[in-house]
Amino acid sequence: MTVKKALITGIGGQDGSYLAELLLEKGYEVHGTARRVPDFVHRRANRHGTDRLILHYGDLTNGTRLVGLLEEIQPDEVYHLAAQSHVRVSFDEPEFTGNTTGLGTIRLLEAIRNTGLTCRFYQASSSEMFGAAPPPQHENTPFHPRSPYGVAKVYAYWATRNYREAYGMYAVNGILFNHESPRRGPTFVTRKIATAAARVKAGLQDTVHLGNLDARRDWGYAAEYVHAMWLMLQQDQPDDYVIATGTSHSVRDFAEHCFAHLGLDYRDHIRFDERQLRPSDVDHVVGDASKAHRVLGWKAATHAPELARLMVDAELGALNSVPGAAPGTAAGSSVPG
Repeated sequence: MTVKKALITGIGGQDGSYLAELLLEKGYEVHGTARRVPDFVHRRANRHGTDRLILHYGDLTNGTRLVGLLEEIQPDEVYHLAAQSHVRVSFDEPEFTGNTTGLGTIRLLEAIRNTGLTCRFYQASSSEMFGAAPPPQHENTPFHPRSPYGVAKVYAYWATRNYREAYGMYAVNGILFNHESPRRGPTFVTRKIATAAARVKAGLQDTVHLGNLDARRDWGYAAEYVHAMWLMLQQDQPDDYVIATGTSHSVRDFAEHCFAHLGLDYRDHIRFDERQLRPSDVDHVVGDASKAHRVLGWKAATHAPELARLMVDAELGALNSVPGAAPGTAAGSSVPG
């Protein structure tokens, strides 16, 4: 029986780690690229046998390296997750964001084309592409990005569509709305809030500073969303799909869920910090994932209130199991991209 090979770019991030676990459980040989790979990726891979997880150094700014990796690995499926994925950082580093998140995608697509591989390609698109477009957003909603990150993702989306149409590549866009977990990077707002709630309960801090509390997001659980990625590459024909819960909650709501889970009032511990505001922001996104439900049979099971409790419990567990360690260490952490 032939073992399928998958290449995951950005395996060191939240989604990459969950996807690697899923594919290993399904019997894949998993290759992953990252600029640096956290220890928890190695630790979790040990459950499945490290002989089926091979890690490579890789950088999306180096097209020659991408060609070499593809020729060496000969993957059946490529999951392109690597990016500069922090929205606020993209305002400070717009050129770097465009070079990695946007041009990095076309470098990888071109590398696949030039090597003549017949692999299936997944592009990690984002709800940030919709930006100011009124909700609910679906596959045919016009894009109106509100950040350099969103702009770069729109470029990558259309590059993927173009290579599918121009060269007949099996290339799909998974338009994932916000998805979080205990492995989320510590600077992302959901992880920041969950960490603060646990630390306040433990008496390690008293307040947390946040920006726009009224922004509304469609938050789901990353461990469920990677299953949708895999399903997209198992279909007879390539297509694009929105992946979302279909519900929206404000940052304020998420904070309330996290602190209330510990018997705390978020209003006693949240402080507004205008320095964390973005020059332009996305006010309200909520995804319509009915196509994914109809075609892929996928539907979100975890929504924001449950997700908040899950993340807070992980932070508490980390604090209790590793005295003096940074919150989330034991539960897993991530780096943007």
